[in-house]
Amino acid sequence: MNDATPTPAPDPQPDPAAPRAMREQDRAPIPVSVRIFIYVVGVHAFAGFLYMLFYLGASK
Repeated sequence: MNDATPTPAPDPQPDPAAPRAMREQDRAPIPVSVRIFIYVVGVHAFAGFLYMLFYLGASK
């Protein structure tokens, strides 16, 4: 009889090609489409502000 305890095999490295389980912390807090909408509105507001400055500066 062998009373020796078997040594556990080391955990194999995860396969990088295997699909990962979706976890809550992996998701983006805001959907990409909402962020794009906010960026587009912000850039247009900034461009409008610059346009207004040039318009007011040229009118004097």
